[in-house]
Amino acid sequence: MPGPAYDLALANRILAREGVVDAYGHVSLRHPGQESRFLLSCSRSPELVTPQDIMEFDLAGEPADRADERQTYLERFIHSAVYESRGDVMAVVHSHSPAVLPFSITDAPLRPAIHTAGLIGARIPVWDIRTKFGDTDMLVRNMEQGRDMARNLGACSVILMRGHGCTVAAADLKEAVIAAIYLQLNAAVQLAACQLGKLRYLSDSETKLTAETNRLPAVKARMWDYYVKRADAGF
Repeated sequence: MPGPAYDLALANRILAREGVVDAYGHVSLRHPGQESRFLLSCSRSPELVTPQDIMEFDLAGEPADRADERQTYLERFIHSAVYESRGDVMAVVHSHSPAVLPFSITDAPLRPAIHTAGLIGARIPVWDIRTKFGDTDMLVRNMEQGRDMARNLGACSVILMRGHGCTVAAADLKEAVIAAIYLQLNAAVQLAACQLGKLRYLSDSETKLTAETNRLPAVKARMWDYYVKRADAGF
């Protein structure tokens, strides 16, 4: 039945179909009726997530139902920390997008260069877990690490995670999914274009204006319907 769990399962399938996530990666949604909770799948590869896999978590990253013994994502604290620090955020995507990763390990900044990428924002910070926590397995395993990442995200829409991936924070689920897809496309275009010569990026004003266009309900609905059809979830 359509509802938050159904939509969240669809978001997982879409991101898998578009190659943003593979066996790893996850997407969450702030609980529509309780802002101190969020919805996230149990630990499954996104391509396999169904509505029945969706669990409810508190802002400490723990299952709201303590009796639920299903395996949870190790990095659920990425989501809880962003929701805790940003009341405007209603959906979060974490991925290891291969097109984005080069920008997390070099000094080359990832910037919006195509008109469909305005949602990623004019500034994209890079967070290095080693700066505060030393050598780790690079995973965000607790709230302290999640909060440090969220502080570095600040008011931005996207943060890169050195040698790991990226996190997208958005005002709704459709926007988060669309931003994650076009973040990857923008990165791929930027990587290809830098081999040809000097790049011309969107100005801050162009970034703002294109983001406003891509946030229009009719525009988001058009893109969402397209990606749902391609995902062919079948549940």
